[in-house]
Amino acid sequence: MLRIGTLFPTTGATSFLGAAQVAGVNAAVREINAAGGFDGAPVEVVNRDSGDATTEKAEESFAALVEKGVDVIIGPSSSVLAERLLPRAIEAGIPLISPAATYPGVGTDAEGFFARTVPAYPLQGVALGELLTAQKAAEVALVVGTDDVSGSITPTLTESLSANGGELVVTATVADAAAVASAVSKVTTAKPDAVVLATPDNGDVTKALITALVKAGYGGTKLWLTSQNLADYSQALPAGTLKDVNGVLEGGRPDDAFIAKLKVEDPGLGDVRYAAEAYDATVIAALAAILAHDDGGASIAWKLGAVTQEGIRCSSFGECADVLSTEPDIAYEGVVGPLRFDAAGDPTRARYDVLTYNGENKAARTATTEG
Repeated sequence: MLRIGTLFPTTGATSFLGAAQVAGVNAAVREINAAGGFDGAPVEVVNRDSGDATTEKAEESFAALVEKGVDVIIGPSSSVLAERLLPRAIEAGIPLISPAATYPGVGTDAEGFFARTVPAYPLQGVALGELLTAQKAAEVALVVGTDDVSGSITPTLTESLSANGGELVVTATVADAAAVASAVSKVTTAKPDAVVLATPDNGDVTKALITALVKAGYGGTKLWLTSQNLADYSQALPAGTLKDVNGVLEGGRPDDAFIAKLKVEDPGLGDVRYAAEAYDATVIAALAAILAHDDGGASIAWKLGAVTQEGIRCSSFGECADVLSTEPDIAYEGVVGPLRFDAAGDPTRARYDVLTYNGENKAARTATTEG
């Protein structure tokens, strides 16, 4: 019997994200079982709370899931928690598939026991390079923070711009508020067509950078934010500051038909972030078990990549299971699109929402792209 554990935050600072992911897993399991389950038996789900990174709740819940005999765990949602739990997962032989952990390098040394259905942060550079050059922004400046995540976008943005006829002409690093003026001067001296702001949050340094860049003539469509600093700035900045500024957010909002599936599981569900990623993670785990002819954790880990890479394309558990009854290879393309896991379990293709700010400094989706 395939037993799936979940580790999502139902308490703590990120608890608002938990319900959608639980609904995504439950929706997938409902469809898997309707299609015959695994090896003729229904798939079971065991849910546990991950809490947030300020507590040891994730470790306690992981131990409880091991005791329950789960074969694979969907979660955690946090990159920090994923890094903390990976040594335990490897020791227990239970793969983790995270729907929301975006830090680069999380699964590098995971021995196949980590995958994620959300793209790692650096992949945004691919999408941004394509979007910017399509806007005729041939010369681009990048402003990053001193943290490892912010700077990780530099190589992918550089390569994507170059591949599409553009160039990263300058990169400025900002450690604190005192460095804002120097960074903006470095940008304006280079006279780029557009600026990508890749700071780690929406705090005071980011707000100061936005204000200074807009004042220097790099507001509106010339300024792009990344998922780390996208936020509602309606109370933080004067009205109109961010008008027509764009940003990218990993995931892409699922369609109404998928949201209706989620509402079957949780009629009161509001925010649906990461539900699609949790759904696809669950389907991939079940398909990996079928491909391995075994529901053991090590066998699932061994086949996670193979489910998404090369083979006959299929877009649901039932369709993919039918293909596997006669063919050895599939390429699952689910709600979040083609993932094409690499050796570290990272998606090499991903879907992004393009968001545009209005005069009230609030962002709304205006397009979807892949990168």
